[in-house]
Amino acid sequence: MTIWIASTNRENWEVIKKNNIWGVPKRNKNSIERSEPKDKILIFVRQENAGDTILPSAITAAFDIASKPFEEKTEIFKKPPTMSGEEVFPYRVKLKPVKIFKEELDFKSLIPNLEFITNKKQWTGHLRTAMRTIPEEDYEYIMKAAETPRG
Repeated sequence: MTIWIASTNRENWEVIKKNNIWGVPKRNKNSIERSEPKDKILIFVRQENAGDTILPSAITAAFDIASKPFEEKTEIFKKPPTMSGEEVFPYRVKLKPVKIFKEELDFKSLIPNLEFITNKKQWTGHLRTAMRTIPEEDYEYIMKAAETPRG
């Protein structure tokens, strides 16, 4: 079993949550093709501006991958404004929810304890690709943090 972290924006997070599906652009086909049913995947949403408010980077949910990768060109995902060309995120896997976090888990507070973030100051570089593998210890730490009351 492999554990993945998927990097997306909030608009596409809503698509993921509604449809139980994850998709990547053509350039990330090799990554998604390495995924298997029963793998686990965490959803990471990047920091975004919403008017005068900054929405921080966060982990929003954990899923099991529930299908082999497949190609589908139906336009359900929204192309981020920073991405050039036409893109429908055609390489996809079906997902089965494990836990949709009631409160987003602030990512910056997790960084000191995550093994896959080797450069704690320049951590965004570790999440530039659509999906990447992470150690099981990081997954367990994130899942435990999601269960801990915050505030």
